[in-house]
Formats: sequence, C-alpha cells, structure tokens
Amino acid sequence: MCGIVGVTGNQNATDILLDGLQQLEYRGYDSAGIYVNDQHGDGFLVKEKGRIADLRALVGPEVKGSTGIGHTRWATHGVPSVTNAHPHVSADGRFFLVHNGVIGNFSELREKYLADVELKSDTDTEIIVQLVGKFAAEGLDTFAAFRKVLSLVDESSSYAFLLMDKEDPSKLFVAKNKSPLLIGVGDGFNVVCSDALAMLNQTHDFIELTDGEVVIVEPQSIKILDQDDNEIKREPFHVDTDPEAVQKGAYAHYMLKEIDEQPGVMRKLVQEYFNEDGTVKIDQALLDDLSQADRLYIVAAGTSYHAGLVGKELFEKLANIPTEVHVASEFAYNPPLLSEKPFFIFLTQSGETADSRQVLTQVNKWGYPSLTITNVPNSTLSREATHTLLLHAGPEIAVASTKAYTAQIALEAILVKAYGEAKNIERAKEFDVAKELTKVANGMQELVDEKGKIEQIAKDLLATTRNAFYIGRGVDYALAQEAALKLKEVSYIQTEGFASGELKHGTIALIEDGTPVVAIITDPKMAAHTRSNAQEVIARGANVLFIASRDLAVAGDQIILPDIDPLLSPLVSVVPTQLLAYYASMQRGYDVDKPRNLAKSVTVE
Repeated sequence: MCGIVGVTGNQNATDILLDGLQQLEYRGYDSAGIYVNDQHGDGFLVKEKGRIADLRALVGPEVKGSTGIGHTRWATHGVPSVTNAHPHVSADGRFFLVHNGVIGNFSELREKYLADVELKSDTDTEIIVQLVGKFAAEGLDTFAAFRKVLSLVDESSSYAFLLMDKEDPSKLFVAKNKSPLLIGVGDGFNVVCSDALAMLNQTHDFIELTDGEVVIVEPQSIKILDQDDNEIKREPFHVDTDPEAVQKGAYAHYMLKEIDEQPGVMRKLVQEYFNEDGTVKIDQALLDDLSQADRLYIVAAGTSYHAGLVGKELFEKLANIPTEVHVASEFAYNPPLLSEKPFFIFLTQSGETADSRQVLTQVNKWGYPSLTITNVPNSTLSREATHTLLLHAGPEIAVASTKAYTAQIALEAILVKAYGEAKNIERAKEFDVAKELTKVANGMQELVDEKGKIEQIAKDLLATTRNAFYIGRGVDYALAQEAALKLKEVSYIQTEGFASGELKHGTIALIEDGTPVVAIITDPKMAAHTRSNAQEVIARGANVLFIASRDLAVAGDQIILPDIDPLLSPLVSVVPTQLLAYYASMQRGYDVDKPRNLAKSVTVE
C-alpha cells in the first residue's frame, strides 16, 4: 500500500527520495509527493496525482537539499488528488508529515481540537500534522508535541509517521504502530523507509522498529525511545538482496519476469531445505511444536489464502492432520471454535499483512505456537511468530503475486514431509518431495517456454469478454480460485473460480454464448467428472479451454501439463493461468504490474 521514504544528511536528498519512491511503486498508489529542506531556510513541497514520473516532471532544479521526506499514497480517506497527497502541512507551514495507516478516531480529534483550523484535505493524516502544529504553538517542543498527539490516537489506529520541522530541519521524527517502518544506516547520513527495497541503493543495514517506539533520526545518530522515553539500543540487520534483483532487466514487465523465475525458485527451495543425503532441513523446535498439535489453522489473505487451500490438501492427505484454512480478515473478528492444541501457520508474501498480523496478535495473547511462512526476513509477522520459514523467492515486485504463490505451496510440501517423517507417517515418508519439486521446476520451464502459444489463446479466448470462469475439482478447485483472482486482478475481467460440480446448482445460469470457461484437469479420480461438467457448459454455448495433465489429456485439449504428482499439480497448472492473465491484460493495454486500486502489501485492515 502506501510507501514512505526519508533521508537526512545527504545532499542528494531529492534524488534519493524520488528513486526510493520509484522502487515502492509496486506497492500500489494513486498520488505521490516529497518535501525537501536545504538547511538554509528554504523548503520545497511538490505533490502530484498519478505516477512517480508525473511527480518527477514537476521537480525543478531548485528542489534540492540534504533532508527530506516522501510518500506514495493509496487512498483510504479522500479521493486521489493533489490536495489529499502527502506530505501534509500544518496551518502555520512549519511541520510536514507523511503517514501510512489509518487513524481510527480522526473525526473525534478534529471536532475536539481543530474546530478553528481550516483543513485543506479530506485525509485523516492532516489531522495529525495540524495537532502537532497546534500543540507546538502552545509552547511544546516538537518532540513533546509529537508525543502528545501520539497519546491521543486510539488503539484501533495503525500508523507509520515521518515528521519534519522546518525550524529544525536536520531531524526526522518517526513513530510506528502496526504499520511497517525501518531506519536505514548510511555512511554519514541515515534514511527511513517502509520497505528496505526502497533504499538498497543507499544502504543494506536496517534497524527494525516495534510498535509504540518513537525515533529521532539525525545525520549522525539514531535515538530509539520506548513509550516511557527509555532509550533502546538495537543493532541493525543486514539485507543481502542485490539492488539489481529488483530491476526488470530485459523484461517489459515484472510480472512476466517473476513468472519466468519460478523454476529457479523451486530449485532454490530444494537447495535451502534439503541436505545432501535427502533429509529435510527444518528446525527441530518447529517440528516439536507442530508434532504436538491436534489441528492446524492456516491464516492468510488473497493469493496466500489460495496457497493455503493447497496446503490443507497436503497436510491432510500426506500427514493425516486436520487442517483448516481461514481468511485473515474474517478470523480476526470472528474466530472459530479452536481445538485443544492448535498450531497456526501464517502465509504472507510481505510479512506485513495487517489482517494476518491482527490474528497473530490474538494467537500470541492466547499463548499458542505459530509459524510465519514469508518472503521477507525480519518482517513483522516473522518477528512476532514463534517460528519462521523463508520462501527464498527473491523480491516480488508485480502487484499480482506469482512466484510467491508457488513458493508457498512448495514450502508447505517440504514442511509436510518433515512433519510426516517426525511423526513416522508412512505416506509422507514415501513422498519424495525433493524429486517432485525438481520435476516441477522442469515442468514449469516447459510451460513458460510456450508463451507464444498461450498469448494466442488469450487473444482468441479473452480479448473482448467481460467475464470468465475457471472450474475444477479437489486441488484443481483450489487452483481455479487463484487463477480467477489473477485474471481479474490484472485484466479486470470479472472472473470466478468454481468447483465444477457446483455449476448446476446456480452458476450455470451465467453461461451464455461465447462465455470463456477454463477447465483444470489434473486428478485422475475426478477427471471424468470435470470433463462432464465442461460438456454441460459447452452445451450452453461456452468456449471451453482445457488445461490437462499429459496422462489425462484427450484429443482437442489445448494446454497439456507435464505429469506431476496430483497433490503438487497446482505448481504447474498455475503457470499457464498466470500467462493467460498477463497476456489478457497486455492485450487490453493495461498496466500489468500496477493494476488499478490494488496494493502489493496490504498494511491496513
């Protein structure tokens, strides 16, 4: 979602901010802005609706300084506009603020304290900067005014604040609650960012912040304070990611690059999680906690939720442990009746998903063990869970997730293998995951090499349609839901994934002449049933695309999948659906990597 960058002590502040914001474009946004101060009394505020390129076009050569803050906004309060874009400014022009998150009681604060202040925007963020200005005008210093405002914000609120005082321009005032924020340690300067990727060209050393902390950042110092103003000393962690890894290279879009990277991700997971003798490398403490559970609860959102549906099949079929999969935003406020010894697994690409974190906070209060499976080390859910397993997928920049989804499923399979061996479960012990994932990698490569064929299918099937359907049974139904999400995310085609047997219970009423229906067939037990359901929609005028495993294919099937164990078939069957979504979006002229209204890292509830 929204992105934050800040820098103090570097004469190239303007370029650092703009470049940092550009690296955060993948998070989703509708407007952007920067404020830069030259330490000699001159400050420059530039904001624009649209893309970072539009903002850059407004930044003239006079906009320069050594300290500044920047922001990309994803609208929550107020429409996308220049007025609602950050940074926001206090009425006296002294304070500048950027903010990620949502202030739950902003209306009450406005009515109680700011009745005499003319607000410029519709945002909750402006309330905060106006309050800082008000309390400073009443005699408080900047830090005390900032502290007072934080004390007035209610517990439901989430925020990452980055504040500048025009009268003390070398300092950045930082506060965090629920929304992610990092301090980057430079050589003679320091930076602030909501995502380390924004500042990898400046530093690879970052300090994580925890909820309730306030920080004063200066060029030569970083002072972290807890809620009682006790100073906290914390060593930085090092991020090994190569800045080049977040570039598109020769690809037109990140999404296509990340689809192509999936075979390598499978091989990387085998390398990371298997010893040379074929045994699985999973921490024994994690396996001990997992082995004591009587039921697993997988909690996730969006694409990660769909990976969890496949994980449920793996855990139950291979390891005989009951598994539930829950949408994080629903679980947070409507939890189910739990078993006596639950174990929670959180699937999250970013490790910052607000809805999942809300659940994890409750789980920690209940005292239950948990595991976060994420692509981002040192992320919030990684730090706060009992255990963490990393996806090792490399940076995923496109808003529509591809390689993180397949990495999550692959890592779930590896975990099932380790758990099954620990519990001496014969089916899991016999399941050669390393060998199967190697076959998956080869199969993925075979499919990504068929781009031209799939591009033509997308043109023939999806070029003008307003809706489409994916159908399947069992694990193919789980895949159908992810395939439908991918197509609707990037092409805006209204797409639904259904259990094929449910079509006749209502959904078939939506089928008309020319409706695209994609049938996924990878399970021999249910292949004939899915084909029968496909015939039902063909009889009503649908155009059906068959995606079938090689050993289940029949004459006329358009996309043939390499043979993979049916439980892992989503790892290969998803690839052509990702490519269909990509080319459908391309053929309609849309922004594939940054689809409208969406954000990569959903950090508000």
